[in-house]
Amino acid sequence: MVIGVPKEVKSDEFRIALTPSNIALLVGDGHEVFIETAAGEGSGFSDSQYADVGAKIVFSAKELYEKAALIVKVKEPQSSEYELLNEKHTLFCYLHLAPAKELTAVLMQKRVCAIAYETVALGRELPLLKPMSEIAGSMAPIVGAYHLSRYRGGEGVLICGSDGVPSAKVLVVGAGNAGFNAAKIAYGMGADVTVINRTSPKLEELKKELPHVKTLLYSQDAFLEAIKESDMVVGAVLVHGGAATPKFITREILKEMKRGCVVVDITIDQGGISEVSRPTTHSDPTFIEEGVVHYCVANMPGAYPKTSSVALSNATISYVRKLSDKGAIDAIKNDPALALGVNVFKGALTNRAVAEVHDFEFRALESLL
Repeated sequence: MVIGVPKEVKSDEFRIALTPSNIALLVGDGHEVFIETAAGEGSGFSDSQYADVGAKIVFSAKELYEKAALIVKVKEPQSSEYELLNEKHTLFCYLHLAPAKELTAVLMQKRVCAIAYETVALGRELPLLKPMSEIAGSMAPIVGAYHLSRYRGGEGVLICGSDGVPSAKVLVVGAGNAGFNAAKIAYGMGADVTVINRTSPKLEELKKELPHVKTLLYSQDAFLEAIKESDMVVGAVLVHGGAATPKFITREILKEMKRGCVVVDITIDQGGISEVSRPTTHSDPTFIEEGVVHYCVANMPGAYPKTSSVALSNATISYVRKLSDKGAIDAIKNDPALALGVNVFKGALTNRAVAEVHDFEFRALESLL
């Protein structure tokens, strides 16, 4: 297999999909790996480190896409990359197609085999989403606390309070990997933390690990009461199968929240938890609606690229090796978890949730293999 790892071009994205140690495994397996020059610099990996393990350095994305059949990325293709894709490519990366109708149409038109990290599933577990969810969850209280400062638009509340002054109230919506880590870090920073979730098993697990964190079983009344009192809200709702995130926070609810409250919307990749959420960047991370600060950076872990790149590469490498050793079709046929990751195949949309949100025709993958 000829494998290509391009330099990420999404705004403020410094991660790389594969580390030198994992490239060494692929080269050892007999595959040819091309790396775009400087692709790893933002994560602390030099061209020479890749060359030392047998990767070949190319000096343009165009050359890389022309040579490679398997494209391994971090983030979804940007508009400048659309023209580089064609039907020989298997694309393996975070796609998040529910809020991306144009990209979905391009992948179909180009007949790319597009496999999304976030829909590869082992039962109820999402092994390729988990490491980035943990990092984004851990980051959420940190960036939220920073934007609670008055000069960032927040209400001026210190997350840990002070002697005789209450801590900030943090509401975490969702008790999955991101929500758990958000609650853990927020509590460690001294916040008054509540986690709300639709079902009780996750809350029970969380309570065992974080006994001082409050938990709430979701109801509209409980949610409204909690959010009105909150200084920070972390959107950490996990939606399986690539579907769009439900809009728990409507504009009417925003109007009832504290002025200067901060919403950190980890779920923005799937559309966001707030009705007004829209993607932002690390260089311009927030906007204010109804007096509420919204932090909606779509690639939060990109702020810590060395940690994130190592975690992501270690999670994906077993699947990259399967795709490389067997070829995409045989790998998909022989691995049900990988098959669930296929969103577009032979020009057809094979993810039902994405098809429904965009009103596109759905085709079962099995009928196309």
